[in-house]
Order: sequence, then C-alpha cells, then structure tokens
Amino acid sequence: MVFGKIKGFFGRMFSGLFGKQKEFSLGFYGPPNAGKTSLANRICKDWTGEEMGSVSKIPHETRSVQFKEKVDIDYNGKKLEMKIIDTPGIATKIDYEDFLKFGMKKKDSQKRAKEATQGVIDSIKWLDDVNAVVVVVDSTMNPYSQVNITIVGNLVARKIPVLVVGNKTDLRKSDMKRLESAFPEYDVIGISAKFGKGMDKFYDALFKLANKV
Repeated sequence: MVFGKIKGFFGRMFSGLFGKQKEFSLGFYGPPNAGKTSLANRICKDWTGEEMGSVSKIPHETRSVQFKEKVDIDYNGKKLEMKIIDTPGIATKIDYEDFLKFGMKKKDSQKRAKEATQGVIDSIKWLDDVNAVVVVVDSTMNPYSQVNITIVGNLVARKIPVLVVGNKTDLRKSDMKRLESAFPEYDVIGISAKFGKGMDKFYDALFKLANKV
C-alpha cells in the first residue's frame, strides 16, 4: 500500500518533469510600422479566430506590451502551444513632432511620444520572459538601420533564438535578397502579413525555431 503511494508520487513527479511540454513564449520585436501586430493578428486569426490588436499607419500604434495565451497551432501534423507577446516598436529616437505630420494635435502627439518611449523600455524588459523572438522588419526599408542592429545585438547577448521576418513583400520596393544579406546567420522568411502571403514558410520556420529552445 505504502509502496503503491510512493510509486504513484514519483510517477506524478516524473510526469510533471518530462511529460508536460514547457510553455513556448514567442516575442515579436522590430521597428515601428514593420508589421509586428499585423503578423500577430494573422497568426491569432488563423488559429483562434480572433485578432490581437489594432494597427495604424501612424507610428507607435502599439505602445504597451500585449499578449495572447495558449495559441494552439496544428500544422502539417505538428502541434505547438505558445504565448504570443507583441511588443511596441523599438526606436532610438521618439519625437512628438513626428506625429504632428499625421494631423495629430500637439497634446495628443506629446502623450503618444511619452507612451511610446515607455513602450520601448517595457519591450526590452520583456526579453527576460521570451523563449524565442521573431524580428519583424519592413522588407522595403534599409535593413542596416541602427534600430535593427540594436535589437539583434540585444538578442545575441541574451542568446535568444531568432527568426527574421521580412514583411510587406507585396510591395514593389520589397528586397528580400538585401535582407538575407544583412542577416546571414539567421533564417530569413519573406511574408505579407496583410494578405497572408508566405505564411506556410513562416509556420515551417516557426516550428524549427521552437526546436532551438
């Protein structure tokens, strides 16, 4: 009787240690307006039927970290349960005057700049809570920017597995070859989060990324 209880205890203990898959926390990082939230929305829409956050042409629409728990992906016979962490755009400089160009009032622009600055700080802090990161960049822009270098530098220092996603491949100025040359040490995938283009390759790369954790 006692032996049976001990056996059951160790059985439950080892089952808890080895039988339960560790939660996979995936962070989305990148400069403002690269399409982080659009990609997060696309994934959530594909597998939960619900979008995650709002998007806008005005920079720093996402100014606080938002996340969605237990997004279950069942793709090509493979399953993955993950927590999606969508972070505010990383910027080395945030000036309220930049928002005035979009027709915002001065008071609203100053408020947005203050919130965006705090959002950058919070984004860096959340690196302690992610298992892997998808760096989303605009494939029509110069990939050798100070922001991209800062982001990747932080990830390298923390030894966090990375997948680089070049978004907006539907646009004529998209240049994936230039992006691949900028990040030769990482897997680089081209997508259009807006139209769902390239998501098959993205999901294949996502499972590969999860295996590195």
